[in-house]
Amino acid sequence: MTVHDENGDERRRLGRRSRALKAAGLTLAGVLVLGIAAGGWAYWHLDNNIKSVDINSALGDDRPARAVVTPSASASPLPTEAVNILVLGSDSRSGKANKELGGGSSSGARSDTAMVVHIDAGRTEATVVSIPRDTLVSRPSCPLSSGGFTAAAYNAMFNSAYSVGGPVCAVKTVESITDVRMDHYIEIDFSGFAKLVNALGGVTVTTDEDIDDDKSHLHLAAGTHHLNGKQALALARTRHGIGDGSDLGRIGLQQKLVKALLEQMAATDLLTDPAELYRVADAVTSSLTTDTGLDSLKELTRLGQSLKGLSSDHVRTLTMPVVTAPSDPNRVVAKEPAASELWDSLRAG
Repeated sequence: MTVHDENGDERRRLGRRSRALKAAGLTLAGVLVLGIAAGGWAYWHLDNNIKSVDINSALGDDRPARAVVTPSASASPLPTEAVNILVLGSDSRSGKANKELGGGSSSGARSDTAMVVHIDAGRTEATVVSIPRDTLVSRPSCPLSSGGFTAAAYNAMFNSAYSVGGPVCAVKTVESITDVRMDHYIEIDFSGFAKLVNALGGVTVTTDEDIDDDKSHLHLAAGTHHLNGKQALALARTRHGIGDGSDLGRIGLQQKLVKALLEQMAATDLLTDPAELYRVADAVTSSLTTDTGLDSLKELTRLGQSLKGLSSDHVRTLTMPVVTAPSDPNRVVAKEPAASELWDSLRAG
C-alpha cells in the first residue's frame, strides 16, 4: 500500500517551481546582460566610427570672432544659440565603396559639395548657403598636419582648398571669404551619403526637367521619383544633363535633396524601431569626419536633439551670389555687394 504524502508532493512542486523561476530569472538576467553589452558595444561602435580633425587647435586665434552668446532663461540643457556649420561632401576614392560609386583620386580628394549651414538662435530656422566649387577665390596659407604651411594662392578654385590642405584649409578658406566663424565642420563621403539614403528607405525628389547625364549615369524624366542611395548620389553629382551644364544647376539639385532628406527623416519614426535607428546611425557615423567638438555620439545626438523644432519648411536654401569670372568663362567669382550682404546677414542672426 502506498501512502500519499500531500506535504511531500507540495514540497516537490514548490521545489520544481522554484527551480523553474530561478532558471527563468537567470535566463532573463542573461538576456538583460547581453542586451546591455550589445547596447554598450553598439554605442562604442558608433562612437568609434566617427573620425575627427582638431580644427580649432590648427587654426588658433587667427579667425573670425565667435558670435556673442546671450544667456538663455530656458532651463533646457540643450544649446539654443545660433551656430554655423561647414558641411562638405567629398569625392574621396578611399575604400572599395567609394571607388564603386565613382569617387576621385584617393590621394587627391576634393570637396565636391560645400554648404554653410547657419542655424538661427532658438534652432527653429536655418539657412543653407551653397558655395559653387568653381568659384575663384584668394586661398589663404593653411597649416598642414605634417608641419609647415600651404602656399597662398590667388584666383584659385574654391574646392582646391580641400585638395591641398584638407578640412583645416577648407574651413580657413570659407572663413576668409565670408568672415563668418565656422563653429563646426562635418564631412560625409560618397558611400556614406548613399548608405544614409538607403537606410532611410530612399528619398523622394521632384525634378523640373529631364536629366540625361552619361557621366553620372543618371537618366530621369521630369517628375517625381523615389531614389535609392546610388541614384540620389548620382542626382547630387549630375551637372552635364541639366541646364547649361554648370555647377549652378547641380547645386539646385543638391538643395532639393537636402530638403527631401529632412522630410524623409521627419517621416521616419526611428525611435520606435531601434534596429532601424541603429542602421541609420551606423550609415551616418561610418563615413563621417567632424571637428573635435562633434566627434562623439553624445555631441552629435545633443546637436540633433537641439534641432527637433526645425522642419524642412523653415530651412531656406540659397547659393552664394556669383557672376562669370572675367578671366575664365568656365569659372565664377562672388557677386558684390550681394555676397557680402548675405554673409553679413548670417553674422547678425
